[in-house]
Amino acid sequence: MPHPTRRGLAAAGLALLAAPALGQQPYPSRPVSLIIPFAAGGPTDIVGRLLAETMSRDLGQPVVVENATGAGGTLGAQRVATARPDGHTILLHHIGMGVIPTMYRRLAYDPVNGFEPIGLVTEVQMTLVGRRDLAANNLTELVALMRSQGDRFNLADAGIGSSSALCGALLTHAIGARPTNIPFRGTGPAMQEILGGRVDLLCDQTTQTTEYIRGGQVKVFATPSRNRIATLPDIPTTAEAGLPGFEITVWHGLYAPRGTPAPVVARLTQSLQAALRDPKVIERFAAIGTAPVEQSEATPEAHRRFWTADIAKWRPVIEATGQYAD
Repeated sequence: MPHPTRRGLAAAGLALLAAPALGQQPYPSRPVSLIIPFAAGGPTDIVGRLLAETMSRDLGQPVVVENATGAGGTLGAQRVATARPDGHTILLHHIGMGVIPTMYRRLAYDPVNGFEPIGLVTEVQMTLVGRRDLAANNLTELVALMRSQGDRFNLADAGIGSSSALCGALLTHAIGARPTNIPFRGTGPAMQEILGGRVDLLCDQTTQTTEYIRGGQVKVFATPSRNRIATLPDIPTTAEAGLPGFEITVWHGLYAPRGTPAPVVARLTQSLQAALRDPKVIERFAAIGTAPVEQSEATPEAHRRFWTADIAKWRPVIEATGQYAD
């Protein structure tokens, strides 16, 4: 029997490294559940469904969106944190992941160490929108109306810990108003109440509001952002409209359960990056007023840094208000 060459041995070694371990199936071996902890039709759901469609093609298995709503996004997050860490159950969450560790003091899962970050997805600007017949036509008039009406004015959101609730809390704190808060199980249902004229105001992401703003179905007052929205350039920032210092944007990230093998996380990161490069995703993100993050931010390392900084940013804000979810 001829002696194997060094080149042959090297090739055999690479083949062994590339092959799955004995008894281990290649990833993914079945459909991947993408858990979205907010209502169908809401802004995070819209982002998730765009991702799922493209990642399904890249992974070669369906990425199935499941909406697990309730408790400010913690129920869906808990489902992923306690899932089998094999990459077949992942989470899409937003800015709430920076708030939950402080706002919720008693949880059935670890809101920080229970996850493996996969990568950031997008950072979405927000808009202040109201029902069409609201008796205010700009932010100055809106602030005056909110102050004068007190609890007769109502403000919708997706529940404590949601981006819409955070935005609303920052607004009311900034102007010293005390409207009646009306929580819904997601901003999709809240927007329907705005459209029906039964709720006064909602602060929500452009992924949810752009269509209705362009269609003239809601009044828009400002964006609480540093810069104007590229796809809605006529909307002033809150600073331009007379309320400086009131700023909030909503970042989204993908997560796997803690303990998910590094090669599986890497494959999910690769698929996420491929989705964010896809021209159709870029185009459809632009249509709803956002854009994918840079590829360098769609990594576990960048995601972890950003997430840690956001937790540190929100902790003193929440502690100062003394308003906790439990």
